[in-house]
Amino acid sequence: MSPSLSRPTRRPERLLILGSVLTVLLIVAIVTGLLIREHANTLRTAQRTANNITQLIDADVLRNVELYDTTLKGLISATERNDLQDVSASIRHLVLFDRSAAAPYKGDILLLDAHGEVVADSSLLTPKAGNFADRDYFQIHRTNPDIGLYISRPFMARCECDDQWRIAFSRRISAQDGRFQGVAVASMRLSYFHQLFSSLNIGTNSTINLINHQGILLAQQPMLEPDMVDKDLSLRPNVARMLKERDGSFRGVSSVDRQERLYTFSSVGSLPLIVAVALSTDEVFAQWTRAALLISLAACVLCSGLLWLSWMLSKELRRRHRAEQVLSELAATDALTGLANRRTLDQRLLLEWERAQRSSEPLTLLMIDVDHFKAFNDRHGHQGGDEALRTVAQVIEDNIRRPADLAARYGGEEFAVVLPHTDTKGAWVIAEQIRSSVEHLPWVTGAERPITVSIGMSTWDKHSRTSLEVLLLSADQALYEAKHTGRNRIVEASPLRDHP
Repeated sequence: MSPSLSRPTRRPERLLILGSVLTVLLIVAIVTGLLIREHANTLRTAQRTANNITQLIDADVLRNVELYDTTLKGLISATERNDLQDVSASIRHLVLFDRSAAAPYKGDILLLDAHGEVVADSSLLTPKAGNFADRDYFQIHRTNPDIGLYISRPFMARCECDDQWRIAFSRRISAQDGRFQGVAVASMRLSYFHQLFSSLNIGTNSTINLINHQGILLAQQPMLEPDMVDKDLSLRPNVARMLKERDGSFRGVSSVDRQERLYTFSSVGSLPLIVAVALSTDEVFAQWTRAALLISLAACVLCSGLLWLSWMLSKELRRRHRAEQVLSELAATDALTGLANRRTLDQRLLLEWERAQRSSEPLTLLMIDVDHFKAFNDRHGHQGGDEALRTVAQVIEDNIRRPADLAARYGGEEFAVVLPHTDTKGAWVIAEQIRSSVEHLPWVTGAERPITVSIGMSTWDKHSRTSLEVLLLSADQALYEAKHTGRNRIVEASPLRDHP
């Protein structure tokens, strides 16, 4: 067969592409890691901010509730003084409510008897008639003597003309023997919470919520739904989790507007209240999202440019490889016939000889010469002679089909065929196919005789004790014998046995 030069190695190209891909993956991994870390840092910062807000609200609410509780305790203590029965109504009123002015956003402070009737009112020297026995802040103390300070559900005032929501702080008044004698109650306008929450800038889609331990909403800023105050939210998943855990932070989707928020919540001291700051995750991660998009875009451009450069370099390497392959092929190939040239034959023959020595496999060499070529060339000219040589070369190549076989132009009108792993019998079959195929070629116009070839054949096997030079010499001698015994024939060299 004609020399099939080894395909140019693609290892440098593959290493280049692999290196570029690994570099891109490394860049992607680094960028991804940085973005994940910054995302976590942003989340932690938002949690700290929300936690600081809850602590601020806790402290303010707790301080004001303590003021109300101090007022109620003072009122209860004053009712236990026997000397107040003998003073004027104005002095008695002043003594009962001497601490009430300290509480901000206060509503009425009332003293109720055991039946819920108003017996004293901070806003009036002579209290208006009224009964509050149906209020939860009255009923809880009547049935539970150990409740302590109680914070009621939101309600609208009965004895005032405004429409503001309030909550009540109340304490039980008991006799010395423990009998229920009434309730001291102070109301607070919920506008206090709205003003407090509004003073904190948490974003347009974020909310601050105050709920009690039953899940009743006391305040929300801003309101996500109308008329939310005094609604039971305990069955909503986010509220249910806060009621269960009391303190913590989590990300959840609001059941009202389907917005995801970061919920940070805590109990207000020992009070039955929970303050929850719900920060919109869209707002929390807005800056991170913009940075992530810019960084990702830059990384994408960088990676695309790197891959493009790698591809262009790979194309250039392939182009060079192809050019080197062409040059190598030209250096190894006979320009006229397309078969291997003498240099390639020498290299390949030496390689197969050394391989045969190691493996003890037979190696056969065919030497082929075109008969009467000089006369043919004189009659038909150099162009006709060149065409004849190309035709014979094609016939030789067509009759050797194994990858390891090699056909080469030895020089002039002489050819050589290297047949590894081929004994005399197998080589004879191939030689006869070549000789017969050439003989049956169509006659050239004006030719005196058909084109024929003479073949000399020499085989080395494991019983031979000789050199490569002797193999070449014996094949050449067999060819000489074929030429001088009639041409158009095959002559096998004598077995190679210990040539001197």
